Amino acid sequence: MRAAARVAAAALVATFILVAAQGAAADDHAPPVSRETVQRAIDGAAWYLMRATRLDGSFEYRVNPNPAVTVKPRYNMLRHAGSIYAMTMYLAEQENAAVEDAALQAARYLMNRTVEHVAEEEAEDLLAVWSSPELTNSKKPVQAKLGGAGLGLVALAGLEDVRPGFTRMEDLRALGRFILFMQKPDGSFYSKYIPSTGGGDDSWTSLYYPGEAALGLLMLFELDPDRVWLDAAGGALEFLALSRAGQNDVPADHWALLATAKLLALAGDRIDAERRARLIAHAVQICTAILEQQIVGPGYGPVEGSFNPQGRVTPTATRLEGLLAARTFLPDGSDLARDVDAAVARGIAFLLRAQIVEGHLAGGFPRAIAPLPDAAPKADSFNRRATEVRIDYVQHALSALIQYRAAVRFR
Repeated sequence: MRAAARVAAAALVATFILVAAQGAAADDHAPPVSRETVQRAIDGAAWYLMRATRLDGSFEYRVNPNPAVTVKPRYNMLRHAGSIYAMTMYLAEQENAAVEDAALQAARYLMNRTVEHVAEEEAEDLLAVWSSPELTNSKKPVQAKLGGAGLGLVALAGLEDVRPGFTRMEDLRALGRFILFMQKPDGSFYSKYIPSTGGGDDSWTSLYYPGEAALGLLMLFELDPDRVWLDAAGGALEFLALSRAGQNDVPADHWALLATAKLLALAGDRIDAERRARLIAHAVQICTAILEQQIVGPGYGPVEGSFNPQGRVTPTATRLEGLLAARTFLPDGSDLARDVDAAVARGIAFLLRAQIVEGHLAGGFPRAIAPLPDAAPKADSFNRRATEVRIDYVQHALSALIQYRAAVRFR
């Protein structure tokens, strides 16, 4: 763990409110949890998303049980699509009519409210996921985000395993073509398409959009095995690998790890040895950086096992998603694989402690496992949001738990 993160965690834990959780010293292997425990957590999270789905297909995006907090009426379609994706992961493993109905209704909302054509004379027929001020309750201009198309594809392609033919193949291809339209010759992307400012816009670059786009293209390739989708995804991931090569500190890009695992599984010998080596080296870089961030050691109380010294839940869930994806291609018995396994076990234990188990928010995940002590820096603003539950907090935890259940041999 980085020294700064360790110091910050120690300062917080010194006066942490949840002292009851303290006392257990961490070791290389966190105590195992049962399949039944993990399954209950998975069911609870999936049912939370189902209950949060409104009749029109939108989600109750954010709630906060703290009566002193007024929840701002914002909405984010990328998180909407990501929540559908997690629900399809759940439905791929078990039938549940109520969750399926909710996922289908949320997908109809996505298609009917946000998926529209892109007016580009020089391009083929394109569809994008549009964010409008009326929908997002923001002052930003109408725009189509690369991550919206990527996660839109991820959600809709995942739904094809549950309800084949729900989305027209031509519509899925048109979303894929928008991603190709946004890709530059070197494999990188424009992050946004903003008609009012001239189209492709890279004045701001998203960390996660390239991995989301690559994963969407790969899931499209599974349905429509056109080499163009595979090549574009491979180019995107190779650009990330080349641009980060040799760096000692790379970002925790879990979407890149998810997409890399998918690419290596799908492509087989269609990836040459040199590209495969670069992609795996990039994944190792990310995994190593993530492992250094984990809060490990006796006395860290409720934040032990997390990847955030303040005990925020989603940074841990997303890193677990990435580590579990990488574990599918890391060689068994390697030092890195053993370190990943130990870190994942500790991280899952943290998520299970964080999940809400009672009341109307049961199954959900809060922004943080506990409030900060009053004396901590910025405690007031942090604590106002610590109790909030947002759909992406639940989505990422659900996805990580499902991946964990698939990866672990329970006793």
